Amino acid sequence: MKRIVLALCLIPLPALADPPSAQLGAPLSATQFEAYAIGKTLTYAEGGQVWGQEEYLPDHQVVWAFTDQPCQYGTWTEGPAAGNGPQICFVYSDSPEQNCWQFYLGTAGLVAVYIGGGPTALSEVAQTNAPMQCPGPRVGV
Repeated sequence: MKRIVLALCLIPLPALADPPSAQLGAPLSATQFEAYAIGKTLTYAEGGQVWGQEEYLPDHQVVWAFTDQPCQYGTWTEGPAAGNGPQICFVYSDSPEQNCWQFYLGTAGLVAVYIGGGPTALSEVAQTNAPMQCPGPRVGV
């Protein structure tokens, strides 16, 4: 598995110099996002560096993990429309703060643009139907 992640880090991703909407069209609605993502585990990268994975479960449930970090469990909802379209907002068990993104469907998969701080744009670099592997807490350490 680590070899796959390392290989994914070496895949060059297109730079997003222009706003994603200029390159990709309108952001996905909640219905479109759910139709694409449900039942999948997607790996996301920024600038060629893998950020982490997210598994999209029924009933708007998600499991997220930054690379080499513990899993975080959460939910997603359709957020208020931003200036240029709908948002998908996530809340995770480790923090009550809502994190909102706009998702676009590119030629290689999803592109997620963070709303509310910095120009973070993540690109889907891999997908599987397999569930995420979330090890339990370190017992006896």
